[in-house]
Amino acid sequence: MNEARLWLERQQIEKAAQALRKHGFNVTIVNTNEEAKSVVLEMIPTSARVGIPGTMTIRELGLLGALESRGNPVIEHWVPGLTNEQDVAVRVQELTADVLLTSSNAVTLDGCLVNTDGCGNRVAAMIFGPRRVIVVAGANKIVKDVPAAVSRIKNVVAPMNAHRLSSKVPCATSGICVDCDAPARICNVTTILERRPSRTQFDIILVAEHLGF
Repeated sequence: MNEARLWLERQQIEKAAQALRKHGFNVTIVNTNEEAKSVVLEMIPTSARVGIPGTMTIRELGLLGALESRGNPVIEHWVPGLTNEQDVAVRVQELTADVLLTSSNAVTLDGCLVNTDGCGNRVAAMIFGPRRVIVVAGANKIVKDVPAAVSRIKNVVAPMNAHRLSSKVPCATSGICVDCDAPARICNVTTILERRPSRTQFDIILVAEHLGF
């Protein structure tokens, strides 16, 4: 990545961080993925139960293995072979973990987090349930405002995730959102966190590298 792009993305990170702090979120800026991983591990006590819903960012950082290797109970539903009933049960357990560790589909320059789910378990847990929420987001997630965030989700995040999951939805093959009504649609619930949820300790780590979708 050239110097000018790195400079611009750093300016955007700083602006987003300032707005997020004004809205009650704790924000840490780091330069690299390795720094992000270290900061997360420092934030989470070794005894804490950690819920990790569907997130490529956290898995790209290698945090699941790192947490498990030091003894943290990790709750995650991306486990092969779960029945539907087991999958639902694990998602419910993620909602009551001590710490929720996830990412955000988009972070706006004016200090909002915008997320879209298929089931709603991830966005629900970000709002209420775990006492602490830790969000890690790369520079690629930062957008101008809420409309730009929704556009990013529909035209970048959803097609990539649908393709990854081989979902039977139009965007999984075309890469274009048509606002479908397919039974397997993965864009069913959208939330906008305009301020920190009042009962939740909420940390956001912004990384000056690209992470996830």
